Amino acid sequence: MSRFSEPQHPVFQQLNASIGFDWRLGPYDVDLSRAHAKMLAAQGIIGEDDRDALLRALDAVEGELREGSFPFEPDDEDIHMAIERRITQLAGSVGGKLHTARSRNDQVATDMALFTRAHAQAAQTAIKALMGALVDAAERHLDWKMPGYTHLQRAQPVYLSHHLLAYVWMLARDLEKFAAVERATARLPLGAGALAGVNFDTDRQLVARELGFAGVAENSIDAVSNRDFVLDYLAAAATCGTHLSRLGAEIVLWSSSEFAFAEVSDAWASGSSIMPQKKNPDAAELLRAKAPRIAGHFVALQGVMHALPLTYNKDMQEDKEHLFDAVDTLELCLAAATGMIEGIRFDRERMAEAASDEFPAATDVADLLVRRGLPFRECHGVVAGLVKQAVDSGRTLTQLTLEEIRAQSPLLDEEYYAVLGGDRWLESKDSEGGTSQRRVREQLDRARALLA
Repeated sequence: MSRFSEPQHPVFQQLNASIGFDWRLGPYDVDLSRAHAKMLAAQGIIGEDDRDALLRALDAVEGELREGSFPFEPDDEDIHMAIERRITQLAGSVGGKLHTARSRNDQVATDMALFTRAHAQAAQTAIKALMGALVDAAERHLDWKMPGYTHLQRAQPVYLSHHLLAYVWMLARDLEKFAAVERATARLPLGAGALAGVNFDTDRQLVARELGFAGVAENSIDAVSNRDFVLDYLAAAATCGTHLSRLGAEIVLWSSSEFAFAEVSDAWASGSSIMPQKKNPDAAELLRAKAPRIAGHFVALQGVMHALPLTYNKDMQEDKEHLFDAVDTLELCLAAATGMIEGIRFDRERMAEAASDEFPAATDVADLLVRRGLPFRECHGVVAGLVKQAVDSGRTLTQLTLEEIRAQSPLLDEEYYAVLGGDRWLESKDSEGGTSQRRVREQLDRARALLA
């Protein structure tokens, strides 16, 4: 019997229904309901026979969901009501006892916490796989020279290994963020009821242990209102997506004819519909494009939750599509990035040629003057003069004569030429975290230890 005298408008039914997307919560809802039924029996709220009938029906539903044979019906509003309907079909009237001492409000919050926890763990696994691929690539290219950039202008030479490891440490921060998301899901909402608790002597700690929660939510109002853990996931995913976008953007640049530093494998590229010579790094381009999509989900849910009165409001149904799409997008992008890094081929000769430009090593000349007592700001002016003289005369820095360099500063001598020669530029960057091979090997050891 409903308090409403008129049927719902079909447009409202379509607007109100979430079954089209929240079906993904089905396995978590089964786990939750199984733990709830066991607790109800343990507390004497239902009989053991009722518990067993409910557990058998839940096992059957779990199998149907797994095999794709669950019989959804047109009137199913959401996955929670669909499962309860199916339980009643399988177990008879005892199915109606499953909803004792719970509300859809705390039920949905718990399902979302379980889903978010599972995918925070999945993100960490995928991030570690990408980190491993980057560490492997860094070890394979330990002493391969390349130019480092600021403002997309050649700045200072670095080793390719050092550059790749920069992404490892970005991803290490992402790992920490998703671990924090896991911690944010650690308190069980179930048992809070609609908002004020329930009228039964339930054992929420038992349910928490059964479902792997560290404890229970302290306040029933907060329990059903809380979607912080979803926002935390979206925030972590947005930052991780941004990191992937930077990697993707560099792969796009490196793959271009203008750079020609790298070539993505055929498995991660496509051709042109009209230009047969083209090999497009489409996967890398999509890493760039997917990042703002994830960030958009974060901003959108912040807008939903902003100034929302306590406790549950239907607005909060919007959490699911934002979370689900962000999860799918991030996990897809992490897998694609890992595959690309595993198959990418670098051109050692071309990168070394680009890194052999002497002008990016001008800072080393300034440092030489600093070691000889000249204040750095004066050194900067001296080296700027040398660079201008070389550029204006169409020469490199080492093609300037000893007389010309000493005219800029009498502190300069033949060591000026040694500073600009060979790999000295790279190996001189021996400060902790620098690009010298000794320091890169230290990074590799720390990265391997982190992954282990």
